[in-house]
Amino acid sequence: MVIKYELTKKDKNCKARLGRITTPHGSFETPVFMAVGTQGTVKTLVKEELEEIGSNIILGNTYHLWCQPGSDVVREAGGLHKFMNWDRSILTDSGGFQVFSLAKLRDITEEGVTFRHHKSGAKLFLSPEISMKIQNDLGSDIMMCFDECPPYPSSYEYMKNSVDRTLRWAKRCIDAHSRKDEQGLFGIVQGGIYPDLRKYCAEELKKLPFDGYAVGGTAVGEPKELQNEVLDYTVPLLPEDKPRYLMGVGSPGAILDAVERGIDMFDCVLPTRIARHGTAMTSKGRLVIKNKEYERDFTPLDPNCDCYCCKNYTKAYLRHLFKANEMLAYRLLSIHNVNFLVKLTDGIRQAIKEDRFLEFKEQVYKEYGLNESDKDF
Repeated sequence: MVIKYELTKKDKNCKARLGRITTPHGSFETPVFMAVGTQGTVKTLVKEELEEIGSNIILGNTYHLWCQPGSDVVREAGGLHKFMNWDRSILTDSGGFQVFSLAKLRDITEEGVTFRHHKSGAKLFLSPEISMKIQNDLGSDIMMCFDECPPYPSSYEYMKNSVDRTLRWAKRCIDAHSRKDEQGLFGIVQGGIYPDLRKYCAEELKKLPFDGYAVGGTAVGEPKELQNEVLDYTVPLLPEDKPRYLMGVGSPGAILDAVERGIDMFDCVLPTRIARHGTAMTSKGRLVIKNKEYERDFTPLDPNCDCYCCKNYTKAYLRHLFKANEMLAYRLLSIHNVNFLVKLTDGIRQAIKEDRFLEFKEQVYKEYGLNESDKDF
């Protein structure tokens, strides 16, 4: 196995667990948040800023890098690590989520998916084999299987057919993976809100030689309680000696809920996306810096934060930057938000080491003013 996982500690009071993942580009502790570098960059941030924040693994987007600049260009550059000058770990998604989220018209067959480019309208085709070829070209440390990500809600019949197809595609991904000694591959458990389909999918995937397993098909519009229910009956089905990855989740409350249920890895565009709209994650909850109340507030964005933004600038200045449409505003808030989630997972890991994760979660929830059913962003 290229990807090595070591389970180092379990919290005595819940299913939260501490681990270490080793990839060809280094090792890091889990639970971990992965900032999303959709097109070979975490938007507005340079690698030194990510390193200072403490990011040890980031995510690249197969679909977007395939479209621009092309995986062949990245391969010729020496792979995504060299292309973007990042020498720590990279995980790439399969491209499947973008096919189903961006394409208005698509035709799903056994071979793959025919759809239209989200900007040009050009006809495209993506299959398990093509997804593996793109990800092999990119050279990520961890690749994801090409799967179908059905919408919520979906009927039982549709979901059953989708799961069967996802399992067949998973086997084709393994067969098409041409760099097994250099890149790991994770399987994705689908099944929607149906416990028996989740169990069926997980049991079948465990028969295949994957380096880790992801829970897919959540964070697609379902209520938070339903997402937690899915995790309650899905996570126990996954092997203890492999990493567990919840795809597309990045709000503080959702991360805490999932860690409590035994999840190790998270990714989301949320921190940089909301930063571009003037929203900050802080130790006291959501803060919209554009609001009038901050016009003469000469205190840091978050007095409990050690990021570059909070150490050097005030709320009044940040509000001014946003009102003036200055690009520096997006950079500073992005630095802060990514730092916030990385430091949140730092705190989570320390709490697990000390068997006090549940108290840590309760404290964060209280500071945020959240209830268990709230979606915090």
